[in-house]
Amino acid sequence: MNPEIMEYTRPTPTIDFDHPAVLEFAMEKAGAADPREQAIHLYYAVRDGIRYDPYTIDLSVEGLRASTTLQKGRGWCVAKAVLLAGCCRTLGIPARLGFADVRNHLSTQRMRELMKTDVFYWHGYASLRINGVWVKATPAFNIELCERFRLRPLDFDGSSDSIYHPFDLAGQRHMEYLRFRGEYQDVPIAQIEETFRREYPSLYRGIEANFDHDVARETAGN
Repeated sequence: MNPEIMEYTRPTPTIDFDHPAVLEFAMEKAGAADPREQAIHLYYAVRDGIRYDPYTIDLSVEGLRASTTLQKGRGWCVAKAVLLAGCCRTLGIPARLGFADVRNHLSTQRMRELMKTDVFYWHGYASLRINGVWVKATPAFNIELCERFRLRPLDFDGSSDSIYHPFDLAGQRHMEYLRFRGEYQDVPIAQIEETFRREYPSLYRGIEANFDHDVARETAGN
């Protein structure tokens, strides 16, 4: 493995896969000898085992750590991507953190009021090197959330990019990728903070509410 790839197999301040809990989770969930199969198993373990919760945005190193997300059992897209990347690095699968600006039609009324936009800046995903190819993997939306909002769950086969579908099951707009911001060894916290402070002055201060309760209320008739 060349040095440029090796840097994506090491622990970082947020990708703390040397933490015993992350190591144990990765080894337990991987369940296969083949790296592609391991990555697939880990993707679904993070996608469905950790609940998506955009109300938990925390841009501190401690708040973004893989071990923190694992302990809480929930996290926003960046936190879940960090955990998946950490699990893959545990097993020697090179993993990067990718970011994009997206127009996201899945949000609660509370978030729309605070954000004052449907553009999600610095949406996070993991990029995994499998069989010599970098493949995007987006483990954010757990299966229950997809069912609530009548979305097609985002699957991952270890070979093709797993990025959001443009339409939901009813043919309505779901996700539009506006700009890819690149892929990194660790979370570019300072850059994300600068954008969030400018674009989401209310959201940046945090949301004192329960995301699951808001989702249940707004999708009660689905």
